[in-house]
Amino acid sequence: MAGSLLLLYVHGLPKVFHFSEELTRIEDPFGMGPYFSLIPAIIAEVICPLFIILGFGTRIACLPIIGVLLVAMLFVHPGWSIAEGQFGWLLLIIFTTLAITGPGKWCIGAGKQREWRHGIDQ
Repeated sequence: MAGSLLLLYVHGLPKVFHFSEELTRIEDPFGMGPYFSLIPAIIAEVICPLFIILGFGTRIACLPIIGVLLVAMLFVHPGWSIAEGQFGWLLLIIFTTLAITGPGKWCIGAGKQREWRHGIDQ
């Protein structure tokens, strides 16, 4: 959850609150235009962290985040040293681990997930 809060606060909310300004400065590594580069970033940095914080669809919510982080680290900032890109690489490690392991039993949605799984098993 801490990784989601950091991603939301540091990257996601500024993109939403300063949308027009972000359109003028967002990198466009694949030539799709700023709008089609900014919207996936907002989904990955605002919507997905909220799902993870709430404990719903955690593994699936990690996938867009991982995708945006990989694009940022490999295509937008390929020349960054480990020191310059450490925040991005750490987030990539956190969300990849979360995608593999799942949210755990302490997440908010854990009770619903257990109920759903037990209903299937019966």
